[in-house]
Amino acid sequence: MNTGKKALKFKPEPAARYNAHASCRNLGKCHLGGVIFGCTKSTIKECLSKQMFGLPSQHFSYVMNIDPGLPLFLFNYSDRKLHGIFEAASSGQMNINTYGWTADGAERTPYPAQVQIIVRRLCQPLLENQFKPIIIDNYYGPNRFWFELDHAQTNKLISLLASQAIAPSVRPSTTNRRPFCTVLPSLETRDGSEKIKPQIMDVQCDLASQEADTIDVTSSLDAGNSAFGAHCDANEVNEEESLLLHKLEQLARNLHASPMLPLTSDTDHTALNKDENLENNDRSVEPIKSKESSVEDFDSSTELPPLIAELVQEIQELRESKAEQTEKIVFLEEKLLIAEGEILELKSLLTLPNSNALEAKRVVEEEQIENSCLDPRESIFLIGGYDGASHLSTLELYDPSRDMIKSLRAMRSVRGYASVAWLNSQLYVLGGGNGCVWYNTVESYNLETDQWTLSPSLNLAKGSLGGVSIGNKLFAIGGGNGIESLSEVEMLDLDLGRWIFTRSMRQRRFAVGAVELNGILYATGGFDGSDYLKSAERFDIREHSWTQIASMNEKRGCHSLVTLNEKLYALGGFDGRSMVSSVEVYDPRMESWIFEEPMERTRGYAAAGVINESIYVIGGLFVDHKILDTVETYKEGYGWQEKTSKVLKKRCFQSAIVL
Repeated sequence: MNTGKKALKFKPEPAARYNAHASCRNLGKCHLGGVIFGCTKSTIKECLSKQMFGLPSQHFSYVMNIDPGLPLFLFNYSDRKLHGIFEAASSGQMNINTYGWTADGAERTPYPAQVQIIVRRLCQPLLENQFKPIIIDNYYGPNRFWFELDHAQTNKLISLLASQAIAPSVRPSTTNRRPFCTVLPSLETRDGSEKIKPQIMDVQCDLASQEADTIDVTSSLDAGNSAFGAHCDANEVNEEESLLLHKLEQLARNLHASPMLPLTSDTDHTALNKDENLENNDRSVEPIKSKESSVEDFDSSTELPPLIAELVQEIQELRESKAEQTEKIVFLEEKLLIAEGEILELKSLLTLPNSNALEAKRVVEEEQIENSCLDPRESIFLIGGYDGASHLSTLELYDPSRDMIKSLRAMRSVRGYASVAWLNSQLYVLGGGNGCVWYNTVESYNLETDQWTLSPSLNLAKGSLGGVSIGNKLFAIGGGNGIESLSEVEMLDLDLGRWIFTRSMRQRRFAVGAVELNGILYATGGFDGSDYLKSAERFDIREHSWTQIASMNEKRGCHSLVTLNEKLYALGGFDGRSMVSSVEVYDPRMESWIFEEPMERTRGYAAAGVINESIYVIGGLFVDHKILDTVETYKEGYGWQEKTSKVLKKRCFQSAIVL
């Protein structure tokens, strides 16, 4: 972190300034299970013919994590259908084809984050209402979702698509389908008398909108021909079934031509024709005998009706056998795809560099602890933040007394610089940003259901604000947007279902410390756009006005503010030159600030909470951009003690709250 004012400000590009959403989930490489790419009806043909997918450059942060073999999917914005199953044939790179998806190659591609692909298995596309429940956590708007998938989401999508796999079938070519030839391995039939011949495989793919022509995917499917081998047994059944059908066809026609025997009923005849049309009919049929010959044959045989019944029974048994085999094949292939995903996840852990071995071990330990029962009333909720590599969407429950942590459901988007408050049994996370843009969005979490929902958005996009609840009211205090510091205060009106502006503070305060004590809202320090502040003020909801109170002894912003034993504690922060370790205490009865014993380390942008009359300060920024993973504990009469946690990672810009 740079010293001076620049340390707390960043200026996004004008085009992104008011964008309330990040472009990715920032999943780590070992947690990335698959990726969805986008296309339209005008670009999907090029995606498949060139066997390459692409996204805008801002998505390269996770496209670069794609390795060969990673499952991929293609979402068509035009008809909102998801196609698959594909897999990466190369690593994710920038500008594999510099002029892809351009009209004449005169301009550079608008989708430079690219990967080459092959078809793993061709399946019917999924409608949005089919795949949305699987990736519901990725949705950050009614029709918008993150493209990064974790391993669980990927496996579920693969299973759902595999259940709608396009099986090889032999049908006559029609004008609205494009046939392609696939030579199956030469296999003998059951009697060993003849081999399966090359067949015309007809696949109808709805890869574009219903108005577009069917797309020729021959080149894409060449790489997937080996998948057809799994259906050889089913094709063998089809061969025998076809022979029986042709015999039945001949007998039925002979019966129809005979005046001496009763004909089959219209219903039976219609059924026979329908079954005939559903099967392969490109096998040559023996010429039908003349009427006289047929009569002679039928006169000499009185067993034809029983024979027909026997053939129909055999066909029915073959169909049941075929259906059972197909069901087994689909089930086994689904299991295989899930196993492949698990193998890839294990390989990613095994191939981690030695320098990351401890990190991998820590991940395993966290997963083992997740099933532990932690009391929310004895724990600190840790939300989002930054770990030195990426911004986070995590929600975790940390018990500092036992040094145990439990992961809860992650937020819909990554967030740092956010504020958090508790209202009506819901945890609200307000604003914040991802290091590039500030948010105005608000998410609320229900502890009983472990579910996040989108709440009404703030009027202004901002971060490093204060979040405080008083009674049944929720306040968003100050903050900034990278351009200016704000004095505005917004209040959530649950009856109106929106945020409304209320009385503004007396001063602008970015990186403000805010807290509630005995029904009074306090705002301390911060950055006003030109300097860091010592000043503090209070808001009495009954008087509906802000009042100046005694100033702190030192300037500070990005500090933590907590209450303990009816007093305010201002912890650490940044004074305009460097991070500080000083602690000041405000007693409303004395109306003054006094210095208390300083923390062991200088730190700002830390998380803090009070449990059982002890203050806990977690992580934060130290000096020279160093991010801390230690915990400091304070208890009156015992001073400060620092310890290294076995379960906490380095993190700053996070939010914290104790119920």
